[in-house]
Amino acid sequence: MFNEATRPLRAKNVCQVLGHELLPKNVEGIRAELKRLVELGALIEADTGSFARKQ
Repeated sequence: MFNEATRPLRAKNVCQVLGHELLPKNVEGIRAELKRLVELGALIEADTGSFARKQ
């Protein structure tokens, strides 16, 4: 989904795309995964809470 995104995505957007309910536990779980991907260098945090593919 990040390859096709034209703008940075928020954890809530990723939950919707993946078909998860927008419950706080689901959003926070996705946010933690996105932060982990930032640490691994796969994504960047473009703005606080917004994640994008590393160029």
